[in-house]
Amino acid sequence: MSGPDSGGLNQPALWGLLTAVYRIDPMTQDDVPEVSRLERRCFSNPWPTSAYRRELRLPEQNAYAVLRHVPSPVNGNGPGAESHVRGLSRLPLLAFARRNDPAAPRIVGFTGMWHMFDEAHITTIGVEPEQRGKGLGELLLVGLTDEAIRRGAAWLTLEVRVSNEAAQALYQKYGFTVHGTRKRYYSDNNEDAYVMWSPSLLDEEHLALLDDLRGMIRSRFPDAGLPEIMPLPGQRAAAGDRGAAS
Repeated sequence: MSGPDSGGLNQPALWGLLTAVYRIDPMTQDDVPEVSRLERRCFSNPWPTSAYRRELRLPEQNAYAVLRHVPSPVNGNGPGAESHVRGLSRLPLLAFARRNDPAAPRIVGFTGMWHMFDEAHITTIGVEPEQRGKGLGELLLVGLTDEAIRRGAAWLTLEVRVSNEAAQALYQKYGFTVHGTRKRYYSDNNEDAYVMWSPSLLDEEHLALLDDLRGMIRSRFPDAGLPEIMPLPGQRAAAGDRGAAS
C-alpha cells in the first residue's frame, strides 16, 4: 500500500526515481555532529567536535562547508517531474534527515580553511570513502579556491601526508608545488607532511588555469552551487567599498 505522502508510489518505487545530486552548503553548528561522524570514517586522527564548533564561531577568519548528497528524480521529462522536484526542494532538510531511507539528504564531504592576511590555509578536505573517485574532492577544492579568491587571499597552502599520492596529484593539477616538509606532523603514526603552496591567486595565467578547471568541474556538478563566474581578486573588498559609500 502506498504511503500518504508518496504520490501514489510505494517507497521502493520512489527510491528508484531518485539519482544523486551534490550541493555545497556552508557548514553550520547543526552539521557538526554528522561531520564529526564522517570525519572519523575518513581520517585516523579526526578533530574533536569542539574544534569545529570553535572554528564556526569565527566566520571572518575561517570558512567551512559541507557537501550534501541530495535526492533528485531521474526522469526530468516525465509527467509531474518538475512539480516533484519543486516539492522535494521545499521540504526542510531536517525533515529528510529524520527519515531513515535512501532519499534523505546527507553529508558526504566537508572542507575548511583559515584566512590570515593574504594567505588561505586549507585545514581539511574529506569525502566519504564510498563516494571517492567521483571528483567530489576536486569539487570541494574548487569551492574553497573560490572562497579564498573572494576573500582577497593571494595564496593557498596546505599540508598533505607524504604517502597520500592521490591528494598530491589533485593539488598538483591545480598548480600546487611542494615547498617543504613537516617532520612527524601526523600524530597517529608520526608520518611526515609535505607543505604545498599554490601559485599566486593574483596571477592572470594561474587564474586562467583555474577558470578552465573550474568550468570542467562545474559542468560535471551543475547543481553543486558554484557560481557561473569565478570571483575576481579583490571582489569582496571592492563590494565592501561600494557598500560603505552608498
